[in-house]
Amino acid sequence: MKIVLLDTLTFGQSDLSGFDQFGVVKRYETTTAEQTLERIKEADVIVTNKVVITAKMMQECPSLKLICVAATGMNNVDLKAAEKSAIAVKNVAGYSTDSVIQHTFTMLFYLMGHSRYYDEYVKSAEWQRSSIFTHVERPFFELKGKKWGIIGMGEIGRGVAKIASAFGAEVSYYSTSGKNTNTEYVQRSLSHILEQSDVISIHAPLNDATRDLIAHSELLMMKDGAILLNLGRGGIVNEKALSYILDAKPIYVGLDVLEKEPMSDPHPLMDIKEKERLYITPHIAWTSVEARQRLISSVIETIKSING
Repeated sequence: MKIVLLDTLTFGQSDLSGFDQFGVVKRYETTTAEQTLERIKEADVIVTNKVVITAKMMQECPSLKLICVAATGMNNVDLKAAEKSAIAVKNVAGYSTDSVIQHTFTMLFYLMGHSRYYDEYVKSAEWQRSSIFTHVERPFFELKGKKWGIIGMGEIGRGVAKIASAFGAEVSYYSTSGKNTNTEYVQRSLSHILEQSDVISIHAPLNDATRDLIAHSELLMMKDGAILLNLGRGGIVNEKALSYILDAKPIYVGLDVLEKEPMSDPHPLMDIKEKERLYITPHIAWTSVEARQRLISSVIETIKSING
């Protein structure tokens, strides 16, 4: 069996030797659109995270039996063309749930506790020159008793809700599809979530119902001092609108996802003045060591099942 891994750089330093049991394995750290066809044309199995596989490429790959998407979303593969060509396409679901939940709280406490400010205060030697033992220039608050609104009450949203509740937060949610019937937490309208919540976290997919869901008017609805976290998909929060609002309104925002990744250059969020109100991480919520190990193991098991 010939297996081609198209973007191994997304796995970091993870052990990929498990693929060798199946036959000849070719590994590429990154693959451009122009390089893809040449690299996959003799493959039996393709493993891709973000590299796009088109209908035309499939037509030029007579041996191709399986496309493994090393992610949950499969929008980088033409699924209709794969079905027509009898090529199986398999993704991996649930591998990063715990990692994303954990990163949600990492972002929250960084912003809520003004971690950047206090870290820089100490490292600038200001504390060494202080006349008292503490420093309370930037007040922070407890999560207990605060209202937490969740946009997208799927598996990740439920996990966040459970931990937020354990901290004593009052959790409610907005269903982006309108079909969620979770009875453990109160379902609210989007406007209610935005106007009343102290913390709002997004764990929804990007689709027609969620694109630009949080734009200029929605950001203005938020309470002063409220925290908005997007760990769903870029494009749900309108980044241009956000760049204006952050300098005009005292809200705090954490983003792990952006509409274009890597971040475009120039980018409006890089020019805001109130930089302490914004925390951006480079789409890493899914990348704990354990999550990546689960991802690779799941892909290997998928190949085993297809290989018989």
